[in-house]
Amino acid sequence: MKIAVTYDRYHRLKPLDEAELIGLYDDSRGVVEEVQNPGYMKSKEFAMFYILKMKPDAIAVRDGFLCPGSYAMSKGKLKYILTDKESVEQFIDNVEEANPMEDLDERVYSEDEF
Repeated sequence: MKIAVTYDRYHRLKPLDEAELIGLYDDSRGVVEEVQNPGYMKSKEFAMFYILKMKPDAIAVRDGFLCPGSYAMSKGKLKYILTDKESVEQFIDNVEEANPMEDLDERVYSEDEF
């Protein structure tokens, strides 16, 4: 499975528009291919457009990582892995516990405070 992860230069997981880097983790090879995030400091939709071009099977998310637009763009094209991990390394170390989902609760991508 190829999983997209968005993070900063310190490898802390970040929302799509706050992540300097996009990693594509291939669990079959145990390798992360890393690229600069063209959506950094721009928009979550722009970052998602680029992520979808990378053709991941899933993306690591938590509350606030997506927005309604980026969720709508990606729904049906990839799965979502909810994580409470803080860093890319922590996420990868625990990826075998991942439970990819087809849909997300609205709180994960809503821009409203719940």
